[in-house]
Amino acid sequence: MIKKIQSADKVAQSRELRLGFVPLTDCAPLVMASELGLFRNYGLRVRLYRELGWASIRDKIIHGELEAAHALAAMPLVATLGLGSIRCDCLTGLVLNLHGNAITLSHDLWQRGVRDANTLREEVVRSQREKTLTFGAVFSFSSHRHLLRKWLSAAGINPDRNVRLVIVPPPQMVANLESGNLDGFCVGEPWNSAAVQMRAGWCAAVSAELDPGHPEKVLMVRQEFAEKREEEHLGLLAALLDACEYCAAPENHEEIITTLARPEYVDAPAAVLRRGLSGPFDFGGDKVRTVQDFCVFHGHDANEPSADKAARVFELVRDSGLCPDPSELTFALGRRVYRQDIYERAVRRRGAKLQEQTDSQSVEPEPLIIQQIYGLR
Repeated sequence: MIKKIQSADKVAQSRELRLGFVPLTDCAPLVMASELGLFRNYGLRVRLYRELGWASIRDKIIHGELEAAHALAAMPLVATLGLGSIRCDCLTGLVLNLHGNAITLSHDLWQRGVRDANTLREEVVRSQREKTLTFGAVFSFSSHRHLLRKWLSAAGINPDRNVRLVIVPPPQMVANLESGNLDGFCVGEPWNSAAVQMRAGWCAAVSAELDPGHPEKVLMVRQEFAEKREEEHLGLLAALLDACEYCAAPENHEEIITTLARPEYVDAPAAVLRRGLSGPFDFGGDKVRTVQDFCVFHGHDANEPSADKAARVFELVRDSGLCPDPSELTFALGRRVYRQDIYERAVRRRGAKLQEQTDSQSVEPEPLIIQQIYGLR
């Protein structure tokens, strides 16, 4: 085991940071950064808080009950604009992952002959006198609602008139599908795979193929925290960059799955978690295949909160129909919320730590990869 960068005394003296997450496969960087001691390497004491859904995450960030959180890509923006909440200047200096979602429809719709969006349109027309089909999304300003609306619209289904869209926390999606409260949903893994495993539903589409490259989760903080506690914020970002690289490596997936399966984290069977992390992905209906880049944690500038990612989030907010003044979505606002400059400082901080660790070794180090620098398995 290679010696840790920070002394135990320095970590003990630091203030505890409260870091929130929602139980999803893509909370893996936060969980693994905690489990592997990566936060401690930057002199941080971090406690993870498991939250039911995104409204809780938003409110606890705004009111200072959490210093930072695993958050939907649009959440720092909509909090800054006060859409659905009080106004609170928030920002992100790190994208945690791309993709990771799927659209799942009920087993009942499968039995009625629905196999894709086009046959769903036929069922919507046929059943309109009996019921209005109801679909779940996780937050009003989420990629899930955006993807679901676009997928329905492309098949000629008006998401505002022909069906009903409701907000449901991710861990409650499967139970609502199974009980008949929902006819389908768009959610992150592992809840699509859980529905397939329980034979409550089947997957009709995945976000990696519906909208390649879309930013999914970010690290959200208040602007005040980023400014007043800059060193701690940069340490969080650097540790999470280490964790994102760790999570992207296939050889680490089994350890990640075993960890996420624990009750304090995602609390889902390992077999279900495996489908959305290592694959192949089981769509249900005897359809199993590998999905390229199902969930991207690192590489190809995935973690950079760049202008193009901000632009994609702006498109999501504009198309939501819930932004009363789209003229507020300006380039200047994008630069204020999606902080590429902070990301670049965190990258330099991370590089300095890795170099410091290398210099402390008495023998020539192996190539600078996470497992060797930190002595991880």
